Amino acid sequence: MLKEIDRDIWVAEQPFRYLGFGIGTRMTVVRLANRELVVISPIQASETIVSQLRELGTVKHIIAPNLYHYLFTARFKESYPDATLWAVPGLADKKPDLPIDQVIESDINNPWDGIEHVFFEGFKTIGLTGFDSLNECVFFHPMSRTLILTDTAFHFDESFPVITQLATRVIGGYKSLSPSLLERVATLEKGKVRGAVEKVLSWDFNRVIMAHGSIIEEVGKEKFKQGYEQFLGQAVNAAT
Repeated sequence: MLKEIDRDIWVAEQPFRYLGFGIGTRMTVVRLANRELVVISPIQASETIVSQLRELGTVKHIIAPNLYHYLFTARFKESYPDATLWAVPGLADKKPDLPIDQVIESDINNPWDGIEHVFFEGFKTIGLTGFDSLNECVFFHPMSRTLILTDTAFHFDESFPVITQLATRVIGGYKSLSPSLLERVATLEKGKVRGAVEKVLSWDFNRVIMAHGSIIEEVGKEKFKQGYEQFLGQAVNAAT
């Protein structure tokens, strides 16, 4: 079921387990000025969600925001065949069966008037075969001052299962907006990551929505800055 977060922005959540831990997953829906809907990191398209989206506007853009969040994109595209399925670079090679329409590029005009985006360069994560590039695109919705992340940071709290709380106390992401210690080990190109972080900090956001964890409603920019300074082991510049 969709939950309204602010004007023209909603989320929907579903259970999800990773490495045996219940971490949940979340999609974000943004309505543009022309009433087109942008769906970021789609979850399962239930009849309830499809009905709610129909009331909000027309789904025109479906986004797979990194190389891992694509599991439900094909089924979502089936529900909205006229929508454009956007994917980050490399996903077509990883999953050639996905019906990708467009690849998100960093040097083209913004295709979603009302949402800004930046590639999180240099960030890696732990995959089944070792250290993998995440190729994540992060988003900013200026109207609601909301930063939208997928796997570049987590924020778990008491609302999650006890075992998840215990694990994230150890590996990171418990009551802090940050990547895990596993990502810290995997990420070697810290200079590129710092550049991406500083681009994100040039945005005027307060709220942070991430795919895994609890939404941060206040002082999200400062929490993001603190989390990444700890991750990088150095200060980063935040635009005022």
